[in-house]
This record gives sequence, C-alpha cells and structure tokens, in this order.
Amino acid sequence: MSQPDAPKIEFPCTDYPIKIVGVTIEGYDEIMIEIVSAHAEISDNDRTRVNESSNGRFRSLTIYITATGPDQLSNIHRDLSAHPTVRMVM
Repeated sequence: MSQPDAPKIEFPCTDYPIKIVGVTIEGYDEIMIEIVSAHAEISDNDRTRVNESSNGRFRSLTIYITATGPDQLSNIHRDLSAHPTVRMVM
C-alpha cells in the first residue's frame, strides 16, 4: 500500500504553524520565538498558542509564521531541534 503524497504548500504561505514541544524552563516561549524569528516573520504574536502538560513538566508552543520555502522550514526545524529542551517539532 503506498502512502499518499504530503499536501503541497504554496509559498509564500502566511499562517504556517510551527508546533514546538519541550521541557518547561524559565523563558521557554521567548527562547523559541527568538529561534523561529531568526528565520521567519512571525505572522501574529496574538495567535501564538501555549499549552502545558497536566503536571507542568512539558510545554507546547504553536507559532504562526510566513513560510517562504522548504529550506527555511528545514532550517527552523534544525535550529529548534538542536535546543536541549525541545523534544519535538511539527
């Protein structure tokens, strides 16, 4: 059985979500926003979404960016994944 193709993204793509899950630390949101903003314009800080795990150990942050191409998305993923508190980037 073959896998369906991933949906095609038309660039530039405004409101492209980047979801980051990591260990909760002081300044987590600001650190993640700083990493992402080094590569992309953040579409609207008011739409940034935050969720914490029930025990408060993990934090999920969704940031909406203007995506300009696959290289940009790859660089964002690489830099976020390199941070020691990040467990997953989607």
